[in-house]
Amino acid sequence: MTTGGSRELGVVYDVDGVMRIAPIRRQWGRLRALVAHGPRDRRSLLGMQRVLAVLAEDDPPAEVYFLTALPDKLVRPLRAALRHDQYPRGTLLMAGRSLFSGWLFGAGLDRKRATLDRLAEQRPDMSFVLVGDDAGHDPALFTGFADAHPGRVAAIAMRRLLGVADASTCTDGDGPPVVEAPNGEEMLPGLREVLGLGRDAREPRIDDWFLTEAQRGNPATRLRPWTEGNDVRLRVHGTAYYRVLAERLARTGPGDQVLFLGWRGDGDQRLTEDGTTVADALVDAARCGARVCGLLWRSHLSAFGYHVTQNRRLAAALRAVGAEVLLDQRIRPLGSHHQKLVVVRHDTDPRDDVAFVGGIDLVLGARDDIAHRGDPQSSAAADAYDRDPRHDAQLELRGPVVRDLHEVFFERWVDPTPLVRLPWHVVPDLVHRLPRHGSLLPAPTPDPPASGSCAIQVLRTYPRRTSPTPFAPWGERSVARAFIKALGRAQRLVYVEDQYLWSADVARVFAAALRRAPGLHLVAVVPRPHRDAGPNPAMIGQAEAMAMVHEAGGDRVQILDVENDEASPVYVHAKVCVIDDVWATVGSNNFNTRSWTHDSELVCAVLDEERDGRAPADPGGLGDGARTFARRLRLELMREHLGLADDDPILDPDDAAALVRSRAAALDSWHGAGAQGPRPPGRLRRHTPVHEQVEITFRRRWITGPAYRMVLDPDGRPMRARLQRTY
Repeated sequence: MTTGGSRELGVVYDVDGVMRIAPIRRQWGRLRALVAHGPRDRRSLLGMQRVLAVLAEDDPPAEVYFLTALPDKLVRPLRAALRHDQYPRGTLLMAGRSLFSGWLFGAGLDRKRATLDRLAEQRPDMSFVLVGDDAGHDPALFTGFADAHPGRVAAIAMRRLLGVADASTCTDGDGPPVVEAPNGEEMLPGLREVLGLGRDAREPRIDDWFLTEAQRGNPATRLRPWTEGNDVRLRVHGTAYYRVLAERLARTGPGDQVLFLGWRGDGDQRLTEDGTTVADALVDAARCGARVCGLLWRSHLSAFGYHVTQNRRLAAALRAVGAEVLLDQRIRPLGSHHQKLVVVRHDTDPRDDVAFVGGIDLVLGARDDIAHRGDPQSSAAADAYDRDPRHDAQLELRGPVVRDLHEVFFERWVDPTPLVRLPWHVVPDLVHRLPRHGSLLPAPTPDPPASGSCAIQVLRTYPRRTSPTPFAPWGERSVARAFIKALGRAQRLVYVEDQYLWSADVARVFAAALRRAPGLHLVAVVPRPHRDAGPNPAMIGQAEAMAMVHEAGGDRVQILDVENDEASPVYVHAKVCVIDDVWATVGSNNFNTRSWTHDSELVCAVLDEERDGRAPADPGGLGDGARTFARRLRLELMREHLGLADDDPILDPDDAAALVRSRAAALDSWHGAGAQGPRPPGRLRRHTPVHEQVEITFRRRWITGPAYRMVLDPDGRPMRARLQRTY
């Protein structure tokens, strides 16, 4: 990259405000950044790595320099920290004089300025982009350097920590342009403009959307970054998934393996109309010679409304026929195992290997269909978890990804950590004769043959436990990292179906994307509050999250809920996201802090090699092209909710957003007029934000709110990630 004629460009990033080994007195600014200031507060390190990477990967590339007040003795840990946090390669500028003064007090403004002056003398052919934040020396340091070296500073990029404001670019006066933003995601468009950077003209790559191996942030796992050549089939609604699952289990025989992970297992849940239950299907597979193994969350005590009794019952039924089900409590306090997975591996023909991933567990209440009149069994269930009716989605997967999903199960199965440790867990499990560990399980067999056009990335959440998880000793937050990366590429439409959308920390990522891309729409389908539900702590978190995205996107944000044709609310349990008809996910994760940091979660991100050539052929305008699976997923879900017979009205993202708005408004008006006359088409209605329904009192904000964050939506990130407001 060149600027000002033939002059090269260098990027100087003051990292003392972001590194966990920064001088102690610089940590004060980071602590102040933890104090939230309402829905406009999008301050975080989100996107700063991408800012530097865009500059470093331009043609010709800019050179990157990392400026710090730390002394030379800390070169190695600083370099390791930068590498861990996915910053591009660069040269370290160590301004500190001694370990004590440099680390405890920082080297001060003068020594940093002297270091920058030396760099300017050594590189007279270079202009600089100065990147930092406003919590320390950077404002005075950067403006002073620019004044002393006129024409040598191409731009100043300042991440705001001390105030809450939108991104802005100042080009007034004789100095260099100054780009300010609360995070790197919103900073990047302004930098592109003042530096004259265009969009990347190269051919799109898979790693534009998928995490690289390093970006996963968990070198201990044996999972591959992604696999290609997979076949993906969407199974919307419990009836569709359960029917196929029953068929696949009925085809197992000697030497086959049936492996499953779940939050809850109800053995008496029927999979088909003829009465075949979950327990029947698994027991029959075991009796036919298949190796049946399962891991279910042990769950908290039944006295608090949890389901340990149901999980024990299913485990006992399977143990009676030689199968194995372990009840797993290897979690953080107040956490859960929330992964939903079934893997079927065949001994004779690997072409029949299949896996199922999504939001549908083997539970009562889940066997609903497109009419959404509910699971026939759910009305007889007393458990409050069972919602009637329910909307959900699952993926049926074939190809090499099946081996990776087998690996997900295998890693948890062979974890040597005791399944339970607390006395009130250990004693009841001994009484019920629950096994303490599983028997030896063979390692995953080789890949099934390629069978489709989809690349799939397996994403997970694991918290960092006190007793480290062998396959994720520092935890894994690849679910969060994948959404952050994909949302950084979003341009036109993010379509979401989610059970919660409760967390301001997650909403901050969506809000930054909405600010960065002024043409981006967010359409989110969530559950309507249950008719009998009163005020609860979750309303605090949901109010913050929804207010944040509405503030960022205005009328480009639509949050809706669903009712059936009889006007009964439909409980949205699906966990789906589609971005620009390119990248799509289905899994067990919700858009809250718990799912992104604290519980175990499992998601599959899909990038189809096959293009859907219907206009618009490239909705995002970045050369990715609309992908067949992602577009098919979005269109199928939107057709159902909007009451459409064909795709044409919703192919274009702007048209889709407009039709959602008009049909939801028409249905709301029909209800408001007493439901007189013909019912308008569609099932979507505007979701009334909880902060419009319930007054956020002092008690709810300062007592109920913190309780919600500690119990319902806890944060499992390491402290350095919390300080940086990233993952």
